[in-house]
Amino acid sequence: MNKEWLLKKNCSMSPRQVGVAYGSLCGFLAALALAFALNGAWFVFAFVLLDIGLLVAALLHYARHAGDCETVAFSEGGLIVERVEAGRVERIRLEACWTRIAMPDRKRSLIALESRGVKVEIGAFIGEEMRQQVAQELRRELRSRAFVR
Repeated sequence: MNKEWLLKKNCSMSPRQVGVAYGSLCGFLAALALAFALNGAWFVFAFVLLDIGLLVAALLHYARHAGDCETVAFSEGGLIVERVEAGRVERIRLEACWTRIAMPDRKRSLIALESRGVKVEIGAFIGEEMRQQVAQELRRELRSRAFVR
């Protein structure tokens, strides 16, 4: 039986919904700036363009990281950690029988997995309580698999 944990951010809005919200906000700002520009206050228009540029940069940053996640899964004799960050995928394989887990001991510390000199920290996308729970489940699963062989 293969067990798997998916650790990801809790995004309340999809990238499409965020795009619609940002587009509406930028449209409103542009209309407001145009009204000021028609009344002779052209400098407001320049600042609104700067503001819209910053909003677009924030939107692109959000969209780039909306799908960030970590997957931890047991496979035949190994523990696979897959991290997706800004579209870049990193996959690390640890030997389950040699893997140690360092539980998060203080606030904001991550779960450390170590096997034969390879160290991976997971849990950056979940809260502290969930991090403790995942660490305990991983430890329990590793212990149960160690005695199977």
